[in-house]
Amino acid sequence: MIANSKKTGQIRRRVTGQGMTEYIIIVALIAIAAIVTVTAFGGVVKAQFGAMAASLAGGAPTTAVKAATDQGKAAVTAGTATTTLSTYAQ
Repeated sequence: MIANSKKTGQIRRRVTGQGMTEYIIIVALIAIAAIVTVTAFGGVVKAQFGAMAASLAGGAPTTAVKAATDQGKAAVTAGTATTTLSTYAQ
């Protein structure tokens, strides 16, 4: 009886460790996706916040809106570009 309960405890610990490992992998994938998204669209978000700040301050946000539009177009171009092993570093 003692041997069986000891074996059951070891199996439970192993299953718990496996679940924790799965959660760590999921969190790592979410973090990588967030980093890629911020890298791709960071300039766009910065320009849009600049446009909002200029508008709230009572100024004309045309320069900031143009910058946000340009950053958005650059992000789309970079996101749709075909990447191969020879052009990956660029």
